[in-house]
Amino acid sequence: MSKIDDRLNELGVVLPQPVAPVANYVPFVRSGNLVHISGQISLDASGGIKGTVGVDVDLETAQKAARLCGINLLAQMKAACDGDLDRVVRVVKLGGFVQVGPDFTDIPKVVNGCSDLMVEVLGDAGRHARSAVGVYRLPLGFAVEVDAVVEIA
Repeated sequence: MSKIDDRLNELGVVLPQPVAPVANYVPFVRSGNLVHISGQISLDASGGIKGTVGVDVDLETAQKAARLCGINLLAQMKAACDGDLDRVVRVVKLGGFVQVGPDFTDIPKVVNGCSDLMVEVLGDAGRHARSAVGVYRLPLGFAVEVDAVVEIA
């Protein structure tokens, strides 16, 4: 078992099967040592977290939604690395999108749910540049979506 798989086990994180695209795109594209991972929504086996942050989703739940996005990103990373997450050199950048109501401004705190997971799992290799953006609507009504650029060996 890889070092990263051991870390996931310690944290109690189980990676799902990578989520299939819901439209005309691929889950990730590799160019040289960079992997661009398509946006991953706050989906899990129970249906995930949908809604508008600051309206019908609170900050804590939104952070959990961002963590779900991170788990789905890790599943895509694992697929891009042919099953070996130890090949991840660095999470270069995350792009976080949060479906927010008109008065909600703590968008960076929401996306921390994903950022914190990357560091918990990958250590310094999980530290990244980031965008955190509030949007009117996300696909299928999900609360959070995060995409990533990752360097792999």
